[in-house]
Amino acid sequence: MIKLSFCLKRLPHLTRDEFQKYWFDNHAPLVKKHSQVLRIRRYVQMHSGSDAVNAGIGASRQAPEMFDGVAELWWDSFEDITGNTHPDAPAAGLALLEDERKFIDLPRSPLFFGEEKVIIG
Repeated sequence: MIKLSFCLKRLPHLTRDEFQKYWFDNHAPLVKKHSQVLRIRRYVQMHSGSDAVNAGIGASRQAPEMFDGVAELWWDSFEDITGNTHPDAPAAGLALLEDERKFIDLPRSPLFFGEEKVIIG
């Protein structure tokens, strides 16, 4: 399987709680709505905890500022992503991007494709 990891930073005018609420209540249903057309097999949101909860572990590693969350999406193959010929796929992808612009600071939110290498589990 191919996985997309999207490390999310919120737009400056949103609190982390506002960001995570919009992401879960608005964006997640939109991803679910378009998942078949876009051939998405799995979608998971990992919402970061508070600064206080994460301060110790970040400081112990001199880590950069934490993300507000990480989205993970899976496909069966790159062909499902790049070779998707469903006529509604371009509009579905654009709908997700337009919604992301409402709450994600896209230039500060790296994303990348990769393959998982399971070590435990």
